[in-house]
Amino acid sequence: MISVVVPVYNEEESLVELHRELDAVFATGELGPVEFLFVDDGSRDGSWRAISELARRDPRVRAIRFRRNFGKASALTAGFQAARGDRVFTLDADLQDDPAEIPRFLQRLDQGFDVVSGWKKTRHDPWHKVYPSRIFNWMVSGLTGCVLHDHNCGFKVYRAEVLREVGIYGELHRFVPALAHSRGFRVGEMEVHHRPRVHGRSKYGVARFAKGFLDLLTVVFLTRFRQRPLHVFGGSGLVLSALGFLGLFYLACVWLANFWAADPEPIGGRPLLSYSIALLVVGVQLFSLGILAELVTAYGIREADTYSVAETIEPNERIKRPPPGGADRNT
Repeated sequence: MISVVVPVYNEEESLVELHRELDAVFATGELGPVEFLFVDDGSRDGSWRAISELARRDPRVRAIRFRRNFGKASALTAGFQAARGDRVFTLDADLQDDPAEIPRFLQRLDQGFDVVSGWKKTRHDPWHKVYPSRIFNWMVSGLTGCVLHDHNCGFKVYRAEVLREVGIYGELHRFVPALAHSRGFRVGEMEVHHRPRVHGRSKYGVARFAKGFLDLLTVVFLTRFRQRPLHVFGGSGLVLSALGFLGLFYLACVWLANFWAADPEPIGGRPLLSYSIALLVVGVQLFSLGILAELVTAYGIREADTYSVAETIEPNERIKRPPPGGADRNT
C-alpha cells in the first residue's frame, strides 16, 4: 500500500482540486492500493469541513484533526504514525506540488533508495525566499553530509522503515533526509515540477530562516554527538581550560621575573588575568557538563539507537526485514 500524507493548515480552497489530482494518479490501479491521509493542523477556515466531505465520498480518505495549530512537524508525525503503507509520500496541500510526479518518485525509489526528496529546480516563489533557501540548503548539505539541492521541499517519499526509526519534533521535518542519512539509509533526489501558488498564502515568514538555522544546529548535534556528548562539551571545555591555564602560566612567569625587580610591575590589574580565570572556569564547567551528558546518555540510550539493521539471515530461514516497531526486535 502507498500512503499519501498531506498536512493541512487553512487550505480549504485547494483540497478538492488536490484530491482530484491524486485520484487521477491512482485511478488505473497500476500503482497498487493507496490511502490519502489528511492531517488538519488546527485550521481556522473550512478545511476540516472539506476533508470530511472528501472522506464521505472516497473511502480511501482518512483524516486527523488537531485541536489547535501544533506545527507541520507534529502534523507529519501524526500522519506517519497513522500511515499503513510501506511507502509513504508527503506533499503540501497548496497545489504547488504536482501529484503527477508520484510515479516518477516510485521509479526513483526502486533504484535502490530509501528516501527520495523533490528538488524544485525551477521555483515559483519570491526571490527573498529562493536565495536564502539556497544558502540554507548549502549549509545543511555541508554540515550534515546529506547533499541535496532542496532540503525544504515537502514533496518526498519514504520507505516505512525509515519513518519507524527517525523521530521528528519541533520543526525538524525538513531534516528527515539528513537524519535518515545519518542512520545509513540511502537518500536520493529528483527534479519536480513546482507550480505557482493559486490559493491562500504562504505560511512561512522571515523568522523561518532563523528557526531553521537553530534546528540545523540541533540536527548536527543529534547526528554527530548524540551518543558522545563529551566529545563536543568536553572538547570545548579542554580548549578553553588550556587557554586559561596558558594565560595564568604566562602571568605567573611575569610575576616571578619581576619578583626581584626594584620596581616590580603588578599583574593584578592586567585584563589577561581576568580573561584567563574566566576561560578556566568556563572550560571546567563545560567539561563537567559533558560528563553529566555522558551519564544521562549511558543510562537513557537504547541499544537500538546505536545501529540500524537492514536485514538478517537466520539458519535455514529466508532473509528477514526489520519488523514493525524498530530494529531493536531483531535478535
